[in-house]
Amino acid sequence: MTSTRPEMKPWIEKIHAYVPGKSKSGSGNKLIKLSANENPLGCSPKALEARSHANTPACYPDPDSTALREAIAQTHGLDESRIVCGTGSGELLTISASAFAGPGDEVLFVRYGFSLYEIAARRCGAEPVEAPDADFGCDVDALLGCVTERTALVFLANPNNPTGSYLPREELARLHAGLPRNVLLVLDQAYSEYVAPELDDGSLDLAAAHENVLVTRTFSKIHGLAADRIGWGTGAPHLIAALNRIRGPFNVNATGQAAAEAAIRDRDFVTATREHNSAERARFTEAMAQLGNYGIRPLPSQANFVLVLFEGALSAAAAQDALAERGYAVRHLPGQGLPQALRITIGSSEQMADVTACLREQAKAAS
Repeated sequence: MTSTRPEMKPWIEKIHAYVPGKSKSGSGNKLIKLSANENPLGCSPKALEARSHANTPACYPDPDSTALREAIAQTHGLDESRIVCGTGSGELLTISASAFAGPGDEVLFVRYGFSLYEIAARRCGAEPVEAPDADFGCDVDALLGCVTERTALVFLANPNNPTGSYLPREELARLHAGLPRNVLLVLDQAYSEYVAPELDDGSLDLAAAHENVLVTRTFSKIHGLAADRIGWGTGAPHLIAALNRIRGPFNVNATGQAAAEAAIRDRDFVTATREHNSAERARFTEAMAQLGNYGIRPLPSQANFVLVLFEGALSAAAAQDALAERGYAVRHLPGQGLPQALRITIGSSEQMADVTACLREQAKAAS
């Protein structure tokens, strides 16, 4: 029987729409967001200035983000012709699946990986496949063990969101070496700038040397330009050509291009943000580890957040409610199989001290 209305494709119907974290308490009060991994230091003053001098709203932006790609290439020692810009790295992650996977294919990622990967797989009709984790991180052998003749693409966030785990250079190279050459490895480096330079995982080198590696990065995190939605990717010419075929036309707006170009050139701001994050993350992680007797366990993180596990009398849901009453929004993740966890963004020194005090009080009260 013919339907009386347009019906979505069955693989689209299987998608659960992305649900952002809460920004208001149950009573409607606005909360300090430690739930979206935003930069507590804001963005570079140079980016703000460049943004204010961007083209007028009546003019279309440069469709190829030429000046921005040049700045990215100069900063990272890349070939600008092998760079593509997107509406956040999310656009590039999604269209990479659309370009290289489809019905009958499998898209592979690690359990507790970024929730967008499943959406990207289902959007193009491919089957999402989760590989077993190793204490909430990537198990290279388990991931390779899930590769089949149907595997078209592997997503890996490094550092991983939402767990903060990190795969070192040697393990990442081993993962790539174990993949068939016709499988695309997409390395999502949204949080890479938070990693100390000496711990670089070699992703950009892999993308420069091989035809089946795509690296994506974003200006939303360390650069503090989340509102402008700007991302970029790099890989072999045929990969970039494919993404350019299906990305949105004029996909990066003019103010965003100007701000991002200035932001990536301001290395002092990047360094200051990384150093602030590293110090506060270490302090917060240690404070949470000291609550181990109460069943609280922070996972090691190389990102700008810490995933805290609540395995004792104090539940993650109760901790979230207490923090909301204190004025903070954090990310509870039962939809990703983590009902016992809160992802807490690293904020200012004062904010992290207050969050620590609140969780300490709640843990003692619950025991």
